[in-house]
Parts: sequence; structure tokens; C-alpha cells
Amino acid sequence: MDKETLPRWGWLLLGLFAMAVVANTFNLFVLGPAGVPERYHVVTVITSMAPVLIYIGLWYDDDRQQYWDHSREHIVGDLVFVITGAAIGAGMGLVATEGLGLPPFVEDVIAMAVGFMLSWGLFWWRNTEIYRDLDGR
Repeated sequence: MDKETLPRWGWLLLGLFAMAVVANTFNLFVLGPAGVPERYHVVTVITSMAPVLIYIGLWYDDDRQQYWDHSREHIVGDLVFVITGAAIGAGMGLVATEGLGLPPFVEDVIAMAVGFMLSWGLFWWRNTEIYRDLDGR
């Protein structure tokens, strides 16, 4: 994959769309038949999109390429943290808004915000050196 084929937002859009399709297919064929309420299907969508938001930036930004020097185990561990954080955060966001009378769209946006923030926070916690300024601050 060539970075110059699409701008950053194009890669993000393509990745987010692909993961939304994967997550909704999983919801349709696995979670739906398993009896999971449709209200919670948004958690899988958020969980699948979180790695795209984090890893496209790492892949695209030249000043963050040192991340890929980490061991494979470290990168897989980061991915587990990102996915787990997104799932827990999105679930917490949905549970926190339950019964407040908010429109479903607003509940979904809150779940996305909490899921993405917890996910990125856990990633940042494991990789603070990547987000330091180049002058050492």
C-alpha cells in the first residue's frame, strides 16, 4: 500500500468503511442470532474502528515510524489494549446513557467518544514516547 495513493483522510475513510462492513456482518450473523440486543451492536462497530483511527496515523506520519521498530509482541499487545479499551469504553458509554431519554444517535455518539478515548488513552499509556515532541518535551 502506497501512502501517496490517497491522502490521509482517504485511507481513514476507506479503513473505517471496511471495518464498519466487517462489524455489521459480524453483528448480523453472530450477535443477532446469539440474542444480543441490537442496541449493543454499536459496540462492535466502535471496537472495530478504533484500531483504524490509531494505526492509520502511525502508518501515515513519518515522525511516528519508530513505532514499527517495536517487537511483534508489543504491537499485538497494543492492539489488544486498543480493542479491549474500545469495547469497554463503548459499553460503559451505552450503559451510562441508558434510561436518560436521549435519542439513540446521541447515545451512540457518547459511546463512540468514550470508547475511542479509552482506547487511545490505553495506547498512549503504553507508547508515550511516540507522542512526545521531537525536541524532547
